[in-house]
Amino acid sequence: MGSLIDELQRREAAAGEEAEGLRGQMAQLTERLAGVEERLSRLVIARETVDEVLSGAGAEASSAVMPDGAVASRSGHPSPIGVLAVPPWRAGLEASALPEAYRDLLEVLEDASRPLRAVQIAAAAGLSTDKAKVEGLRSKLKRLAVRGWLAEEAGPGLFGLAARNGTGEAAKPG
Repeated sequence: MGSLIDELQRREAAAGEEAEGLRGQMAQLTERLAGVEERLSRLVIARETVDEVLSGAGAEASSAVMPDGAVASRSGHPSPIGVLAVPPWRAGLEASALPEAYRDLLEVLEDASRPLRAVQIAAAAGLSTDKAKVEGLRSKLKRLAVRGWLAEEAGPGLFGLAARNGTGEAAKPG
């Protein structure tokens, strides 16, 4: 009987070693997948930004808005690209000044009446919840936050409407 037990122990040890090797391979593949997904996400965002610039909606990168609403390039001459897509929020400026896609995001947050994550906003707006698409949406939400339309509340990645005090000015944190 001893040789049968020894054989089972040998097989158990071999299966354990094989399982450990497979776990190591899975960890390596998971790490590689995360890197490729990150690269894919950046490429999608880059392509969407280029599409936005070429369609005339993203002239803010190295341009300035002139008094008549035209965009001046670094040389000071009007740019053929277009106008600033997401102007900084200021008192009296309505959401109608934003492109429709950005207005839709504000409406989703108004309806939610609480801060949401980008994937929740995508689902509520009827947009794709694929990781790459959500990253593109997150860049739009960050743009709205930087320009004062939204606030990242309760930590990064949680977006809500920017708090305004009684005069319509952005409320000071703290």
